[in-house]
Amino acid sequence: MTKILLLSHSKSMLNALSERLHEENFATLEADSQQRAAEICRQEQPDVAIVDGEIEHSDMGLPTIVVVRKAEVDTAVEALRSGAIDYLATPIDMNRLLGTLRTLRSDNDGDTTAEATPRQRSQRNTTKRTNCATQPIIGHSSAIEHVREMIRRVAPSDARVLVLGENGTGKELVARWLHQKSSRRDAPFVEVNCAAIPAELIESELFGHEKGSFTSAVRQRKGKFELADGGTLFMDEIGDMSLSAQAKVLRALQENKITRVGGDRDIAVDVRVVAATNKDIRGEIERGNFREDLYHRLSVIEIDVPPLRDRRDDISLLVDHFIEEICLRHNIAIKHIDSDAVELLCSRRWTGNIRELHNVVERLIILSNDTITAECVELYCHAR
Repeated sequence: MTKILLLSHSKSMLNALSERLHEENFATLEADSQQRAAEICRQEQPDVAIVDGEIEHSDMGLPTIVVVRKAEVDTAVEALRSGAIDYLATPIDMNRLLGTLRTLRSDNDGDTTAEATPRQRSQRNTTKRTNCATQPIIGHSSAIEHVREMIRRVAPSDARVLVLGENGTGKELVARWLHQKSSRRDAPFVEVNCAAIPAELIESELFGHEKGSFTSAVRQRKGKFELADGGTLFMDEIGDMSLSAQAKVLRALQENKITRVGGDRDIAVDVRVVAATNKDIRGEIERGNFREDLYHRLSVIEIDVPPLRDRRDDISLLVDHFIEEICLRHNIAIKHIDSDAVELLCSRRWTGNIRELHNVVERLIILSNDTITAECVELYCHAR
């Protein structure tokens, strides 16, 4: 059972949080001072701390969520800079808090912390902080829970994964979580957008080149495969890669070796490849635009990321998350959104998916007053 340290001078806050968290099968440990919290950390080894932002606290060696007063954006910024994994404004949004705690709990599935040495626990705490640096996957719909379950099952292996989905659905985020939950989490995560690189440069980008191999090659350069050695290479928009580059990627996957452009020496690489595309890859194979043998190499596991229209129940959670994230980034007070405005956002089609929703929320925050109303959505949201 996940153990949560609660640190606050407020007895009512401690009681309210403790009661609610017990209902969700979390164990709680309460402290009203930093000294008492330090004692609990030594004796009980909690998994996460929820700390009142009014209390001065140092790094306790575990993931920390800070509670701040609604208007104290500066306090929230300082909390994140000092290592907190998240902050919550009062009154506390329990849905958001529980979502963060469940993510941490899923990260710790199978963890034998109680049997670990202090050094091992310290290393695991460091890993937890690294994981939490990746944006959470927001939502509790059955469609997104299936994606989470696939990540949980697949990540520990070295199996190659092909992530499928429309533009803006969050394919890169899925790739990052596959890396963070794998044994390669402490090695590099390197990404390359195959659609953004001209066909004549893609091989140099992926495999590197030797000095003098072409006109502008003034020095030797490592490619993405070498840079990702020991870690994960995320190849986004793989369906846009030229056939000649596909052939060399196939060889790299078959032999775990690459050759730099202009070079004659094989270089061994240990890379887990996660690829993604928004295209109908089987249709591309039929049209002769994508190699079937490469497809089979890349798609040991396929994960379909659902479009936003198939997970409308998650839109209100995404809106709340984006409001807090964007307000914090722009250093402005957290804005309120009316339920009518949320309902209107939930009714839109969102052809650009989560990316479009994020952009619209940012537009609403910048252009609206303290409260985002349905009228603001009608005025500033151009989605259908």
